[in-house]
Amino acid sequence: MEKVFESERIDFVKPTMDLIPDYLVMVNDIENVAKHIGPRREPYTLEEEEKYMRDKIDNDATMFSMIERSTGKFIGNAEFFDRKGDDAEWGIAITGSMQNKGFGKEALRRMIDYGFNDLGLERIHLGVYVTNERAFHVYQECGFREFHRNKVDIFMDIRKEGGNE
Repeated sequence: MEKVFESERIDFVKPTMDLIPDYLVMVNDIENVAKHIGPRREPYTLEEEEKYMRDKIDNDATMFSMIERSTGKFIGNAEFFDRKGDDAEWGIAITGSMQNKGFGKEALRRMIDYGFNDLGLERIHLGVYVTNERAFHVYQECGFREFHRNKVDIFMDIRKEGGNE
């Protein structure tokens, strides 16, 4: 696996087809993961996940698989989506067995730094389901501010210090 950068406990690596079994476990975990990343309720097939990941790899998406350094265990994926100039949307999925261990907050803080200092972003934004209170509070703790809300989603952003408001 090709490490791109790291944080205290996490190696951020380029996605790889070798991790497809881990990706499938994560995205098909309705209770712990899938309900927070989209409305789909039927399991993703091996073929669907291979096609999705092949597209990400072939298009050099700004996606990173997160690996726990001390154990080599798969944690999840984080990505900057829809990069337009100095603006990008951020998303994360953490596999059920690695949740509630502080990896989300650690990953978010490191990805903010990577986005602003390595990618040259000035603004990072995200959407979180209203029902995902735990994630909403983590985003607030990491400096994101709410700029819009509807019945389903909360939209938040963070700007590079000294950037345009």
